[in-house]
Amino acid sequence: MLKVLKLCSLLLFVCVIENQVLAQSETEDKGSLNEGTIDSQFDYIYNVSNNYQEYKVVKRTNLDKLKSNILDSMRTMRQEVVDLKTLISNQKDSLGNMNIVMQNAEAEKEEAIAAKDNFSFLGMGIHKAVYSSMMWILVAILAAALAFFSMQYLRSFNKIKKARKDLEEVQEEFDAHRKNTLDRERKLKRELIDVQMGKK
Repeated sequence: MLKVLKLCSLLLFVCVIENQVLAQSETEDKGSLNEGTIDSQFDYIYNVSNNYQEYKVVKRTNLDKLKSNILDSMRTMRQEVVDLKTLISNQKDSLGNMNIVMQNAEAEKEEAIAAKDNFSFLGMGIHKAVYSSMMWILVAILAAALAFFSMQYLRSFNKIKKARKDLEEVQEEFDAHRKNTLDRERKLKRELIDVQMGKK
């Protein structure tokens, strides 16, 4: 009988240990207070808590552990919020600096375009379009002056040519007249010589 009692108590002990092992494996499968999300930790406490009438009896150590986990999570989240705010602030500052750099670059571009379109001429700043217009007007005036003086030259050239032709004609007439005069003079000298010889 004593052996049967020992055997029964041993079987009962083995069953109790087996139930505890099964219960532990079930609770480990459902989560723990050392890891997992806050929701899974609340589920774990709910599952491992005992019932008393309509209330759940929770171990104070589990509640303290859950509280410290929640506070740690809140601290971590607050730190993340602070880090994100710092990052956003830094990005806003960086964006502001980039906007200032872009505005400066735009102003420099406008100055470069203005400097490219303007230059100094006779000590005055002048726009290239105005300078180009002035140069074309000057070219037109010079072309008109060239045309005018060319016409004057051609007229003068024609007058000179006509005057030369007239001079040549007068020269020819003069030469012919002189030749005739020389012939008459010779003729008269001969006649005079003949007359003088005839008297002798």
